[in-house]
Amino acid sequence: MYKTVGIGYHPKAGDMGAAIEHAANELAAQGHRVVSFSVTGSAKAIVLAERESDDACAGKGYSS
Repeated sequence: MYKTVGIGYHPKAGDMGAAIEHAANELAAQGHRVVSFSVTGSAKAIVLAERESDDACAGKGYSS
């Protein structure tokens, strides 16, 4: 299962890095792993994470 988190306006690189790190640590505490992030031209960011323990196919009739 994937989850996205939006990071608000942070025009300074250091502040943006700290905000992304904070979001990543919160996601990790919830059992997610950051897969990717993107910083927009408007000094905002989107963080994409997936739940580490999810097996999307388990118990749903899918086979590998």
